[in-house]
Amino acid sequence: MKLFSERGYYNTTIQAIAREAGISVGLVYQYFREKDDLLFLSLKDVLETYEREIPQALVGVAHPLARLRLAIETYCRVVDRLREATVLTYRSAKSLRAERRRYIKEGETRTNRLLEACVRDCVDGGFLHPVNAPLLVYQFVLFAHAWALKSWAFRNRYSLEAYMREGLQLLVDPFLTAKGRRAPR
Repeated sequence: MKLFSERGYYNTTIQAIAREAGISVGLVYQYFREKDDLLFLSLKDVLETYEREIPQALVGVAHPLARLRLAIETYCRVVDRLREATVLTYRSAKSLRAERRRYIKEGETRTNRLLEACVRDCVDGGFLHPVNAPLLVYQFVLFAHAWALKSWAFRNRYSLEAYMREGLQLLVDPFLTAKGRRAPR
């Protein structure tokens, strides 16, 4: 992932990957048929991290609005931890074979459904005004990804916590109902 991020997918060789990992080229080929396998597994790992960590973070949290905020924050924290992989996804997913690109898109859709369920629970509970949940969720996703994609612009101005706090004010608070404004933060 490091080399793909630094050099780009096409400029990274299996030889360079083996050298960086401190192993032989033959050992790489023992586990991976081609460079596409390494890229795919790197991107797949990011998606699986979202799918694993968002539900884990929500365990024991009952209030719909608290669940939504926590889901967005968890997504942002995963992006922060996996900044290189997030940028790599934007730069290199198009280099994957068609069936693997489809799998990555399906994984993104599964993650988005986790967030959409939180939005719908807030709407159903009267905490958010009715909203186009899929469209709003893509705003959350783009906001989280911007932390990695535009880190050069944000890192000197915000901590991750401040970035998330202001993002929630921009992306959630305008949709709050009176009941939602009274809900505990």
